[in-house]
Amino acid sequence: MPVNLSVKNVPDDVAEKLRQRARENHRSLQGELLAVLKEAVTAQRRLSPAELLRAVRATGLRRTPREATKIVREMRDGR
Repeated sequence: MPVNLSVKNVPDDVAEKLRQRARENHRSLQGELLAVLKEAVTAQRRLSPAELLRAVRATGLRRTPREATKIVREMRDGR
C-alpha cells in the first residue's frame, strides 16, 4: 500500500533545482520527487576501495605502466 511522505524545510535553492529537474524530465514536482527516491533506493551500492581492487584483480588483466600508457595513447589518438 502506498505511503504519503512529506519533506519539510527544503532550502529554496534545492527546491528550485528540483523544479528545474522536473521540467527537464517533463514531470510534476511530485513525480520528480518519486523518481529521485526510486533512484536512491535502487542504485547499486558503491564498492569500497578494497572491493574495487579485488574486482580489478579478479579480471586477470596484468599490464605494466608502460603498456597502459601505450593503450591510453592509442585510444586518445584514435588508432
